[in-house]
Amino acid sequence: MTAGQPHPEPVAAEPAPAPAPARRRWWRVVWRTALWGTLASVLAVAGSVGWVRWSASGHVYGVADVPAAPVALVLGAQVYDDGSPSAFLEARLDIARQLYEAGRVRAVLVSGDHGRWTYDEPDTMRDWLVNRGIPGRRVVVDHAGFDTYDSCQRAIRVFGVDRLIVITQSYHIERAVALCRDAGIDAVGVGDDTARRFEDFWTRAVVREQGACVKAVLDTVTGRDPVFLGPHETGVEEALRN
Repeated sequence: MTAGQPHPEPVAAEPAPAPAPARRRWWRVVWRTALWGTLASVLAVAGSVGWVRWSASGHVYGVADVPAAPVALVLGAQVYDDGSPSAFLEARLDIARQLYEAGRVRAVLVSGDHGRWTYDEPDTMRDWLVNRGIPGRRVVVDHAGFDTYDSCQRAIRVFGVDRLIVITQSYHIERAVALCRDAGIDAVGVGDDTARRFEDFWTRAVVREQGACVKAVLDTVTGRDPVFLGPHETGVEEALRN
């Protein structure tokens, strides 16, 4: 630079791009996680419901046209504090009564929750049937039917039943049939629709059933044992001999 020439102005460096705010990055991670979690949940539910429907396809009937079988399996439901069955459970029991009176089954296996002395589904179920004319020797009690999977597994592994009609509400019947058939039972099912008149309870149950299908698939994939398995019981054999 020659004398007398002005000094050039220094060139300012371009500022580095500002980093994205930490809060924005955090919300992006949360959003992506929620999106993938939601997608996975939807796929799990859809796949599980699809498996249940496929497994039960062609094996669900009405009371009038269900093929005869040696045993009816009635799945437990709520019992009130006074020892009376809920309307949902009573509807299931009435189907078993109709099938027995029509000669389509020769014995009834009632399977429910009796995990506490103060709460007893299976004995309530037996008493209801006996009080309506079914001989007590024809009704067998399973005290450890804590859920549908357990009831199906215990039916074949504890009571030795390899062919039956399973009875529950219609929103539940496909899962019940699927789980019994997966257990190795030649099972068909009859579902009750009369309890549909309790619209709020029915709607909530239908929604819960979607998640229950996911649990059903997990149970079958893992092949878990029932909560309580126990030794072989001869009650059904004796009921059929009688």
